[in-house]
Amino acid sequence: MMALSEDAGVPGVVANPDDERRARERQRVKEAQAGNVAAYEELYRDNVGRVFGLCLRMAGDATLAEELAQDVFVKAWQKLGTFRGESAFSTWLYPIAVNVSLSERRSRRRRTSRVMPTDDLTPFEKPARREGSEERMDLQKALTVLPEGARAVFVLHDVEGYKHHEIGELMGVATGTSKAQLHRARRLLREALGR
Repeated sequence: MMALSEDAGVPGVVANPDDERRARERQRVKEAQAGNVAAYEELYRDNVGRVFGLCLRMAGDATLAEELAQDVFVKAWQKLGTFRGESAFSTWLYPIAVNVSLSERRSRRRRTSRVMPTDDLTPFEKPARREGSEERMDLQKALTVLPEGARAVFVLHDVEGYKHHEIGELMGVATGTSKAQLHRARRLLREALGR
């Protein structure tokens, strides 16, 4: 590498290519910060390979790495105004790529920790509905096993539509007793019907 000399414009003196590249990059960044999308596209083309490589190493999956690289450049575009030019654009871009990759990993871990993969879906299937007469027959049988008070409250409330205060008056019990009996009846019926 040759150092950039004051005589860079003089024939026979070669300017440092890295310095020229950095100068072009700084110019593209300024233009992109001013809203020039074409300048940002050039920055993208110059850096996408390195960003993709980093994302691939972080994610371990090429398809995911492509998505992450795109996310990195979207975030970089959104934050471009904060780039002060004290370092190379790629140096500023790398921490964004790392953060995007780590953020995706954390969110994937949270998603997968809540998901329990299973091939057996029978616990999640609704039981097939039986024909009406069979279902009524089961309910009828289940009602017979209920204690007398619970059965009466259940029938009056859930079948006939009476309110608890009305049931209390009819049966000579307190409203709270009617509510407790209904709760007990429903629990026992669920158990008897196997639900």
